[in-house]
Amino acid sequence: MAGEAERRALGVFQCQLCSLTAPYSYVGQKPPNTQSVVLLEESYVMKDPFSSDKAAFLVLGAQCSLCNRLVCVGPECSLFYTKRFCLPCVREHLSAFPQEIGQDMEKRKAPSKKPSSQHTHET
Repeated sequence: MAGEAERRALGVFQCQLCSLTAPYSYVGQKPPNTQSVVLLEESYVMKDPFSSDKAAFLVLGAQCSLCNRLVCVGPECSLFYTKRFCLPCVREHLSAFPQEIGQDMEKRKAPSKKPSSQHTHET
């Protein structure tokens, strides 16, 4: 019966930036049914719906360590650098991060949804 309780959703995780929603079954650093896994942050976790392995899980997101916004782990919403940071906080405090984080932020901006528009500006 304990296994049944662990599979039940505790609530619904919702990213405050992109509105991703998913049912979570655990909040913390040591997901159920895992022996040696300890997450580096207090995370919202769900059982992996694509795996029959009861120890398989997906990390949905966590709170931004600066503004406390609930954000998903998607690269367009947050990054982990010793702690979870939402991208708006990273941009606002970019000078407090190492240069590599600034370079990573530039790469995240680079892909354009309209690749052809880049060519029109080059002439």
